[in-house]
Amino acid sequence: MEVNLLDLIGVTQYLLSQIEKHPDFIKLEYYPDLTIGDAQTALSYIKDELEANQQSVATAKGFD
Repeated sequence: MEVNLLDLIGVTQYLLSQIEKHPDFIKLEYYPDLTIGDAQTALSYIKDELEANQQSVATAKGFD
């Protein structure tokens, strides 16, 4: 069974937010060059692209 990519992105965004505020993660005091916030931003961009693409496909089908 194939999972919808938008659903995977939503779950991943949720998991990243849970990791970011988890006490064990906070205790690490880990500050890499690329942060959880960067990953969340990248996922948001992918989500926006997918949604725009789906709207374009739906619009194109409307003209058939």
